[in-house]
Amino acid sequence: MWPTRPDYTTDGFSFRGIKDYLDCYRSGKLTPSQVAKNIIAVLEDCDKSTPPLRAIVQWDHEQIMLMAEASTARYRNKCTLSYLDGIPVCLKEEFKVVPYHHRVGTEYLGTEPETEDATVAKKLREAGAIIIGVSNMHELGTGTTGCNPNGCHKIPRNPYKPNHYTGGSSSGSAAAVAAGLCPVAVGTDGGGSVRIPASFCGVVGLKGTFGRISSHGSLPLSYSTVSVGPICTSVADAAIVYSILAEPDPLYPYGLKQPKATLSDMCAPDLKGLKLGVDWTFFKACDAEVLSICEKAVEYLQSLGASVVEVFLPEMEEVQVAHAICILSEMRDFLQPDFNKHFQQMNLETRASLALACQFTALDYITANRQRTRSMGFLREIFTTVNCILTPAAASTAPRIHDSDLLAGCSDFSLTVRAMRFMQLGNFTGIPGLVVPVGYSAAGLPISLQKAVSSIT
Repeated sequence: MWPTRPDYTTDGFSFRGIKDYLDCYRSGKLTPSQVAKNIIAVLEDCDKSTPPLRAIVQWDHEQIMLMAEASTARYRNKCTLSYLDGIPVCLKEEFKVVPYHHRVGTEYLGTEPETEDATVAKKLREAGAIIIGVSNMHELGTGTTGCNPNGCHKIPRNPYKPNHYTGGSSSGSAAAVAAGLCPVAVGTDGGGSVRIPASFCGVVGLKGTFGRISSHGSLPLSYSTVSVGPICTSVADAAIVYSILAEPDPLYPYGLKQPKATLSDMCAPDLKGLKLGVDWTFFKACDAEVLSICEKAVEYLQSLGASVVEVFLPEMEEVQVAHAICILSEMRDFLQPDFNKHFQQMNLETRASLALACQFTALDYITANRQRTRSMGFLREIFTTVNCILTPAAASTAPRIHDSDLLAGCSDFSLTVRAMRFMQLGNFTGIPGLVVPVGYSAAGLPISLQKAVSSIT
């Protein structure tokens, strides 16, 4: 293992990625088994630290070493399976991963170990990756902070500042990558749940096009807004993981008709001819410190040859309300039996969110989906003039963890709205979004820029 979290005052964002691991494996400098032993030692230290990192909440020494030793043998025999062979990865607890418990951030689910992998876990195994465990998450994906006071989860800590949140709901996934436990993690994103923690933890997060990566084997909390995506140390790493995971799955009907993923033109030397759409009024709806850094990032992209085209994103307030109605209504529908049977075992924030969802009517849901159709039409027109749309990733940096949050949790509606402000359009319409770290606040917390496009192939 390498220490990867940089000194923000000097080094900037600098992580060891897939290529670094592969170079070491191919040269014989390191083996996957040696890396796995180091990871296990770090996982043990993480549990003992004050406060504990709580990025990985379930892991097994024997399972990690079995995968690592098999990969080491493949490198020795020069018969590796993919670019992910020997690469340490983790998956959000929302996915079924053998032999771990499928708890989804709760205290009542996953009473027995899983015997069948989710599709993404299966694909990672087939690619030769070393699954180091399952990562922490916001209970049932119902929040944006990652705050989960449940006994077997606790609150994951931001590797940049342990007294700040990682973001949610794929909270442990982003913390694991930012802390250097693994260069790749997999999460789900229904309202920014990959991109918000990636932004707060200063790593790359990709929400794929809706249906592009199979979510079979994850808890189907919201069938129309959730996409699966990787959290990685770099854009190149995210592209590699995406190309391996983005394939049709007979068990996942939403993604059956899709083109083959390609890595062509990934390393273009400049951005000449690329048109970047910016709605400056929407873009500026963030903290001054975030705005300053993101404006400089846009200027940097222009210096590489891209041009900025002013666009107008209409009805964004309507989008935010309609997305909330859709995702909460779908979650409440799926979780109705849990709400009735396990109400007392749920976190207070989860109870409040699901109780709010009770107030939405069928008419509200229909009206929200009519807004979805309108918004998709608006985007179709916008993408005839630009290649992508730029926004800040989050309106603020990672919020602070208060002492009371450790016991009772955190429910702050204004904080949730700010975290999700630039995320909801992508979930609501199904377009992909990529967040990339571009700077730091004066306090040393990461700031990221988001790029949304019509689709990723």
